[in-house]
Amino acid sequence: MNRQAATSIGFTAVVLWGALALFTRWSAGVPPFQLLAMTFCIAALLMLGKTVAQGGSLLRLLRQPARAWLLGVGGLFGYHLFYFIALNQAPAVEASLIAYLWPLLIVCFSAVLLKESAGKTLWLGGLLTLAGCWALLWRPGAGFDVRYLSGYGAALLCALIWSLYSVLSRTLAEVPSDAVGLYCLGVSVLAALCHGVLEETVWPLSGGQWLGVIGLGLGPVGIAFFTWDYGVKRGDIQLLGVLSYAAPLISTLLLIAFGEAEFTVTVLLGCGLIVGGALLASLGPALLRKPAPQT
Repeated sequence: MNRQAATSIGFTAVVLWGALALFTRWSAGVPPFQLLAMTFCIAALLMLGKTVAQGGSLLRLLRQPARAWLLGVGGLFGYHLFYFIALNQAPAVEASLIAYLWPLLIVCFSAVLLKESAGKTLWLGGLLTLAGCWALLWRPGAGFDVRYLSGYGAALLCALIWSLYSVLSRTLAEVPSDAVGLYCLGVSVLAALCHGVLEETVWPLSGGQWLGVIGLGLGPVGIAFFTWDYGVKRGDIQLLGVLSYAAPLISTLLLIAFGEAEFTVTVLLGCGLIVGGALLASLGPALLRKPAPQT
């Protein structure tokens, strides 16, 4: 499979992450670590079931380098752990604004750690999409306050963990993406332990809540992490980083479609910036490329 096709597969994760907010709204009432344990368990069963159905060996899949386990389980669990801390210790808007630095950090870290050069159009496209993301997330009355520094720090750790997880996964290209199912199982166990210590169990009571939990486990937590792993290992990781800002765009449009949010001028501005920045990042290099001399 060529690089462009792998990038397209990786982008399906971004599309699925766009449904994260909607499914999370539907599953409201389930404690965070319990929700994490349930959804990652569903994801693990989905992906490991796929491996078995295709005749793969789970024992062979277990034999991965220690650094792959550390990066996989640590990255997935660490990101969600600090995301919960950020939302608990800072207002959701400001925490989300900081956490969504990760797509642009992917471009930065891939240039520094992987020595993958980024052109001017990619950087400019990344900055435009970041501005669009902030326009979508910003709410009247929002503003940074020194009282919430610990929450802002946790949100920044989210961005650092996920961007490093994505970039360093590329250095483990020999590890099959099916191993993500085992990482999800590890995250589910850790989340269940945290739930047992920190939370009271609250099972979903309605069909809508169950739909939210199952939807999260199958899509934004399940298939998404699998296709993202494949994309960052074999596709254009820098372009994927910029295109990741489509997730808040899709999320906002879905919330509007289901009556959970309103369409405003700032939404229109954010949509325009994200679409324009993504087009610039993806098509800019081709448009700037000098035509081959005629022979």
